[in-house]
Amino acid sequence: MTTQALLEAAIAAHTAGHWEVATAGYQAVLNADPNHAAAHHGLGVLIIERGQFDLGLTHLQQALEIAPDVGLYWQAFAEGLLLDGRAADALTVIEQAQANGLETIAAAELKARLVQMITPSLYASIDAQEPTVTEIDALFTRFEQGQNEAAQQLAQTLTERYPNHPLGWKMLGTVLAQCQRNQEAVTALEKALQLKSDDAECLNTLGVAFEDLAQLDKALICYAFAAKCAPHFVAAFYNLAKLSRSLGQADDAKLYCQRALAIDAKHVKSYLVLGAILRDEQKFEKAIDCYQQALTLQPNNAEIFSSLGNTQLAFSQLNSALISQQRAVQIQPDHPEILSNLGNAFQRLGRLDESAAMYKKALDLCSSNRQTERKQIASQLLTVILQSNDPEMLAIRGNTNRAFNRLDDAISDYKQALAINAPRKIYSSLLFSLNYHPDQSAEEIFSVYQEFNQRVAEPLHCNWQLHTNDRALKRQLKIGYVSPDFRAHSTLYFLEPLLAQHDKTQFEVTAYAELTNEDVITERYRQYVDHWVSTRNLTDAELAARIRADQIDILVDLAGHTSNNRLSVFAYRPAPIAVSWLGYAYTTGLTAIDYFLTDEIMTPAGSEYLFSEMPWRIATPAYVYRPNCGMGEVNNLPALAHGYVTFGTLTRAIRINHHTIRVWANILRRLPNSRLVVNSKDFTSAAMQTDLIERFAAHGITADRLEIGYHSPPWDVLRGIDISLDCFPHNSGTTLFETLYCGVPFITLASRPSVGRLGSSILTGVGHSEWIANSEDEYIEKAVALANDLPRLAAIRASLRDELKTSPCCDEIGFARRIEQAYRAMWIKWATAQNKNE
Repeated sequence: MTTQALLEAAIAAHTAGHWEVATAGYQAVLNADPNHAAAHHGLGVLIIERGQFDLGLTHLQQALEIAPDVGLYWQAFAEGLLLDGRAADALTVIEQAQANGLETIAAAELKARLVQMITPSLYASIDAQEPTVTEIDALFTRFEQGQNEAAQQLAQTLTERYPNHPLGWKMLGTVLAQCQRNQEAVTALEKALQLKSDDAECLNTLGVAFEDLAQLDKALICYAFAAKCAPHFVAAFYNLAKLSRSLGQADDAKLYCQRALAIDAKHVKSYLVLGAILRDEQKFEKAIDCYQQALTLQPNNAEIFSSLGNTQLAFSQLNSALISQQRAVQIQPDHPEILSNLGNAFQRLGRLDESAAMYKKALDLCSSNRQTERKQIASQLLTVILQSNDPEMLAIRGNTNRAFNRLDDAISDYKQALAINAPRKIYSSLLFSLNYHPDQSAEEIFSVYQEFNQRVAEPLHCNWQLHTNDRALKRQLKIGYVSPDFRAHSTLYFLEPLLAQHDKTQFEVTAYAELTNEDVITERYRQYVDHWVSTRNLTDAELAARIRADQIDILVDLAGHTSNNRLSVFAYRPAPIAVSWLGYAYTTGLTAIDYFLTDEIMTPAGSEYLFSEMPWRIATPAYVYRPNCGMGEVNNLPALAHGYVTFGTLTRAIRINHHTIRVWANILRRLPNSRLVVNSKDFTSAAMQTDLIERFAAHGITADRLEIGYHSPPWDVLRGIDISLDCFPHNSGTTLFETLYCGVPFITLASRPSVGRLGSSILTGVGHSEWIANSEDEYIEKAVALANDLPRLAAIRASLRDELKTSPCCDEIGFARRIEQAYRAMWIKWATAQNKNE
């Protein structure tokens, strides 16, 4: 990338508020050209915006010294000095700039401001009158008693009696800000700062006023300057943390929280912000610890309990979340937002009548308390629950039923919703759920995919256009990958090795990233691709147009019908060739997608009629796996120490059905001393644990033989398992690779293509097809036989990781070449056909 391109990318990131990316971009320019004035200017402005005045001014000064004829650099340097409280120095710089020919309106206005600010301070010693102690006491008494009107009058009187003393202006601005008269407050507070520029309290209050006026850049600068003026002023760091979080600057926000708590370890509001940041990052356990620490300081704080409950809900600790929200309501029973949060907890537990009652109460209280924003939220939630014929409500109910593994109920809800309307997201939820149904045939399921294509995708075919891509057969091809998972997600273990090994002489790669928030993994992905396009704010039509304009040759969907997919974009057919791979493991249903990238095990010959795409088979497996670097070493076989065999699965609850339970229970009965571990996030819920225990009890398996729960990361759980049991008819995915990497063999049942043959493909790739069963009875026999041969199990344990690492499953370069050969063959087929048609 050229220096100019790097600079433009940095400026774009800076404008969009992506400060870390912008900083890295400016620094990259300066690494290539240390005397690049524009990069010094941009970096200096950015650093000052983040409150680091000394370093920022250094860069601004360097820009000015390198290019003294650029008026913008003089202006920026002077404004930076002003923000640092050095008004006199700023005036000197702007006068020097004018002497050098800088005659702009902005420069003249800045000079006038500076003169106005400096002049009163020059004569402050002459007009040294100050408010009396009596006047100050009267003002503060009224303010502290909440008598805002009286306090305002007293503050106004001080500004008239002592116009060159900052106290009257500061208190007038503070009272006005408290009364939400923010524009007037800004005027008064700026006057106070003209008289005393390093007043941290005044700066902090001015920041609050700017924040309420949605002038967030100014607010951030005020908070940063307040913190600089008073390094132990906890309110400034708290406000910096809160605002940085709202701007998506999580790393900065965490640092400010830590600084605030270092100043005051009992500052509860900082714990609340820190907990919210950790929850945003899905570090739920740390967030919960943060809120619990806050509760030790304020055990009767409803806001802390409600925030704790929200986090527990996000972590699927449903019963704990309900208890926390009930405690919050007990403390503060008339708070609309807290009541709504309790309604959310009831909703997730499927207790919809109680949920609706909470939303209704929240709505009533919002109306009486004039809480406009909360009234709107509560009203929306109430509508969702009460309007049973609303497709969105039915979909929410379907999601709730699916979360509790009530698959038939969930499918019924989605179908009812689709009978009213057919939004793509509800169809995706239905199709996703059907893949897991234990009793519906592959043909029945595929027919719903065809219905989806007919109702949702085909109406968009009118947007298809001829493709003008260069049809040269051997040229560098442009590949576009579309995904919502360019972040910390299990996709990483399969996509990163491909992107890292792509032959960039033959393939130019663009990532179309459907991300709400980016993280450190996102930055890793950025390094592998030639172009990065954020798609979050693009409509389907806009994104399709962008892909067409980018002249993408092969567009690859990595999500299928999983959350936040962009399948509708593919219905526009924005690229000559479209491929489905990786994230879903079954057809999309779209006839607009040409190929389903697979292997002969996942999608055996004769199964083509179950796919809307043409299966394009590469050598098994159709995936490559890069293990998580923190999984630890393989341990000795647990059965040798325990004296019994431990079976286990790390699968989601939706994969466990009456067939799997019957088969697993049969295995446990055949081996009376054996145990079964079921460990996944879904089983943090006590209700889910109880339900599974009861289902096994129906087959004669007592609770003492089951270990059900959730641990993250799961590596120690895997080290306690001797044999893993795969699910059917929808196999597991990532956890099967992780199981093998920890030395644990698994038994799988080859079921319907292709979601029911993932395990078979993986085992074939690693060279252990003997663990693949073709019937439930064979599955049982293979599990029992393996459990009865501990020497063999111990040998497998010792060698399985190395076998996986040296197998095609982990051959990153080999896989990249195989998939690239597939891309090239697809291209040649398309281009040749186009040339023949002309």
